[in-house]
Amino acid sequence: MFDYMTAQEAAEKWNVSLRWVQRLCKGNRIEGVININRIWLIPQNAKKPADTRFKSQKKGAISLENHIDN
Repeated sequence: MFDYMTAQEAAEKWNVSLRWVQRLCKGNRIEGVININRIWLIPQNAKKPADTRFKSQKKGAISLENHIDN
């Protein structure tokens, strides 16, 4: 029906908290997001952004286990 969903609807769809979706919106991490009178509108086809709080282990990095064994 509508081309946009609210932050609450996005939180339920992506299985994350409302606050997390609001932070993603404020940080411009979601393409096409609109803020109207403190209400975030997110395109229905928007994809959940990757969680950048965790870095993947780099190739060739020494893990703690390997460091202890040596």
